[in-house]
Amino acid sequence: MRLTQEESERNRKKILEVAGRLFRQRGFDGVGVDDLMKAAGFTHGGFYNHFASKAELEAEASAKGVAEATAMLVESLSDPRKDGWERFVRGYLSAEHRREPGTGCTLGALAADAARKGPAVQARFAEAVEGMAGALADHLARKPSRGKRVRARRERALQMLSELVGALMLARAVAGADPVLSDEILAANRRGLR
Repeated sequence: MRLTQEESERNRKKILEVAGRLFRQRGFDGVGVDDLMKAAGFTHGGFYNHFASKAELEAEASAKGVAEATAMLVESLSDPRKDGWERFVRGYLSAEHRREPGTGCTLGALAADAARKGPAVQARFAEAVEGMAGALADHLARKPSRGKRVRARRERALQMLSELVGALMLARAVAGADPVLSDEILAANRRGLR
């Protein structure tokens, strides 16, 4: 039985959603097509009706995930309340986000994996860094106490983003062996990124 265009698109979106979650949980190489399709409720053979390769899926899932992360940051910074950035940092550098990579930020979960992937995946991560750094630089431009130079704002935005993602990655890396150190990393960066 042939699927309608609408059903096919709905199935494709479900595969992308499940892939994003599993990739964030296990890494790109920790998820096979069989496991992915089973988790999405489909057969292995159906994968190739939607994607030419796993690499194509990795790039598309990355694009979707980084777009969502960028949108969340932009939404937080656009909040009319003055503490949007601080609330974003508290949520991003929380024990819950550390514990649940599958539902969290694609950058924080997959940046190290992306470094080992091809140009398509790396391009999605570059887009995310540009988008998030741009949102942060715009946010800094609205703060009177921050410098007026565009280059200085961009540099500070890149630094803030690197600290945010790096802190989450380090906190996750040591959480099993030294939970106290992991908590310290999160707390130190929550304070430092105000």
